[in-house]
Order: sequence, then C-alpha cells, then structure tokens
Amino acid sequence: MRKARIAAVLTWIYAAAYGIPAIPVSIHLLQNGYLPMFMDLFPMYAGPWDVVESWIFVTLLMGFLVVVLVAAAAAWLAWKGHRYGLVLGLALLPVEAVFWLGFDLPFPWVFGVARGLLYAFALMSLRQRPEGQLAG
Repeated sequence: MRKARIAAVLTWIYAAAYGIPAIPVSIHLLQNGYLPMFMDLFPMYAGPWDVVESWIFVTLLMGFLVVVLVAAAAAWLAWKGHRYGLVLGLALLPVEAVFWLGFDLPFPWVFGVARGLLYAFALMSLRQRPEGQLAG
C-alpha cells in the first residue's frame, strides 16, 4: 500500500505542476499568439508541437490536461486500495510520454519512471492478495 500511495502523491504533484498550467498557457496562447515564458527562461510547453496552429496546440494541451486528470483519478483509486487504479496509472504512462515528447517536458520523465516502478512494485505485491484490494 505504501508504494501505491507514494506513486499517488508523485502523480498529484506532477498533475499540479504540469497539467493544471495547461489552462493558463492555452489562454495566453489564444489571446497573444505566442507561448508564455517560464521565469523569462524558456517558452512553456515549447517543443516539436509548437509549430502547429494555435488552436491545434491548445487542443493538444487540453488533451494532455485530460490525460493528466485521468492519471490523478487513477492515483486516487490506487490510494484508496483499488488494483485497477494501479493498472490504469501504469497504462496511462505511455500516453503521457507522447505528450512529454511533443511538449519537450524533461522533468515528467523522472516522475513517470518513479511512478511506473512504484505502481509495478505495488502490483507485484498484490499477486497473493484478494482481487481488487491492496495490503495495508
């Protein structure tokens, strides 16, 4: 249960840091025609996909937000002790990785590897447990 809960917390931190900002970034892009800067260092979410039309880029950002919110919900299920939360959390990682590549996000990879390992270890520890319940 501990591994699943650590993975859940990492997922929520990642969702807050990378998913939620997709909303104000989208608004800024639509209003101004360019991506906002992160602390005057680099444009946010800039990557291979930032060459597409603004409305397409915003659609991609909103798709990313939806995937991140589903990952956060899966983390909640894992936290509550549901096996399918672990499975869903693992299944979403490749989908998230497509967005990480498209938006050139370096740090979510660290969160993703840690989450994947923790979810996998939590699932492996469930082999001998009753269906659907994590050990306490």
